Amino acid sequence: MSINPSEIFGTNDPKELAVKQEAFNQALNKAFETGERTASPAGSAFAQLEEAASNPMIAKALGADAMASLQQQILSSRELVKDIQVGDGFTTGSPISTGLVPFDLEAPAKYLAPRPTPLRNKLPREKGQGTSRRFKRITGITGSGTGGTSVIHPGLAETTQNNFAPNGASNALYLNRGSKIAYAGDDKVVPYNQFGLSDSVSFAAQYAGQGFQDIRALSAQSLLYSSMLMEERMILFGRGANSSYFSGALAAPGTTTLTARTAATGETALGLTDKLTVIVTTDAGDFGQSVISSLVTSAAALTSGQVVDVTIPAVAGALGYRVYVGHGAAAVASSACFYQGRTSNNTFTIQGTLATTTLAASAVGSDTSAATYGYDGIMAYVTGADSGYKKVLNSTFNAVSPGAEFQTAFSTMYQNVKADPDEILFNGADRKQLSELLKNSSSTNYRLQIQQDEVGNAVIGSVITAIQNEVTGKVVPMTVHPWMPQGNTAILSYSLPIPDSQVSNCWSVVNVQDFSMYQWPVVDFQYQASSYWYGTFVSYASAWSGSVTGITAA
Repeated sequence: MSINPSEIFGTNDPKELAVKQEAFNQALNKAFETGERTASPAGSAFAQLEEAASNPMIAKALGADAMASLQQQILSSRELVKDIQVGDGFTTGSPISTGLVPFDLEAPAKYLAPRPTPLRNKLPREKGQGTSRRFKRITGITGSGTGGTSVIHPGLAETTQNNFAPNGASNALYLNRGSKIAYAGDDKVVPYNQFGLSDSVSFAAQYAGQGFQDIRALSAQSLLYSSMLMEERMILFGRGANSSYFSGALAAPGTTTLTARTAATGETALGLTDKLTVIVTTDAGDFGQSVISSLVTSAAALTSGQVVDVTIPAVAGALGYRVYVGHGAAAVASSACFYQGRTSNNTFTIQGTLATTTLAASAVGSDTSAATYGYDGIMAYVTGADSGYKKVLNSTFNAVSPGAEFQTAFSTMYQNVKADPDEILFNGADRKQLSELLKNSSSTNYRLQIQQDEVGNAVIGSVITAIQNEVTGKVVPMTVHPWMPQGNTAILSYSLPIPDSQVSNCWSVVNVQDFSMYQWPVVDFQYQASSYWYGTFVSYASAWSGSVTGITAA
């Protein structure tokens, strides 16, 4: 309620109003400063005003009429706010629980999603056309030792006769010439596939976000990043389901073996006395797994303090295995076996408390290890039939001679095709394991030293960043790929040590239509957008690359 000064001070004359207002203010301040007040609650504004109005000095300054008008205004105001209790006042929780305070909201939203795409950034992107990429390869000639071609001695005499009849001719044509050389080759066809992702933004989200963030712009940015990330993962893990051109689906593991034993130091006993039932699938990396294996039940009930080792038969191309476990009389079907974890090698130890609410094996209704509209990625090539070297360790790295596994690979690949690899892709935990072996090797070949001038500035930790190829002398970088699953490495050649091979890049992304973004017409109250690309991934010379997999976690 507003208060008219003329009603309080009984005059409309500006000069008199100013004089009386000033006298009122001085008297009011003086009353507060001298403590001339009653025992009214300190938090009640009206009580303090009533106290001041009863002060003789203020009454004298105002006059009888003005004083009566002021008291009437105080009484009317009290009626309007009678629901406010004496002494409440304003706090950060009163009269509203959230307080009469602003929200210190920073704009826009923080964007913390990791989005590294090292292979996509590194590998060339070529222009394709039609519905498939086709190329022909001469994989061997006489003397190359590749492609299954033989080695023949070139010596001859004046009397040497070799058959030079045209291919398929029934009659022989012997001439005094050196033997004809032989060739090996193949014809490769890699189909193109379509890829894309989509997103949408409702009108309400876009308009409500005004002043904070442009939601449509954020959607377009996220759609682009997601598309690039999924292409990165396909380049690394992709498996095409069409076995005429690609590796096809991974096989399910064969019959597993269950072995109960006493828990070792660092292991947690199961605490069960039931039989266990186990189902295993073959891990394909980010995109899925094979169909489930047959159920295997332990031969006898467990005893206190035991764990169970699962031994899994190897599956070609596997990046690991996923284990599902159930127990008791009910665990006779896949629906009673729940996901317990993944192993990078052929063994898995069941211990501790079994998970009973995670994914059931029965939910793995079909193979997801290969995509109908997908291509083979790097891991499918380096663990497949055309790989230059494949080794499944099923153990930790060699502790006596750290890096020996890769020296063996270098030697074998050089022997076979004269490969000289350029990089090894690692999972972070696996490179850490190798780095730890460098410090803790039982051999005497490696030693870390702290120089005298470094004593006060020593850095703890060491990391292996490269390995020298003991066959060719090249220093090969060891790079952690952000999405590589533990237990797997890829030994890659990006170019060939053959000057006129006509292979400028061993690996290439080939797209008929490279990345494009489309904003769809608005047909309801939302904005929709999609990414699209049409292409494939090509390995021109996978025999110059290889893999070491099945690395047991340290």
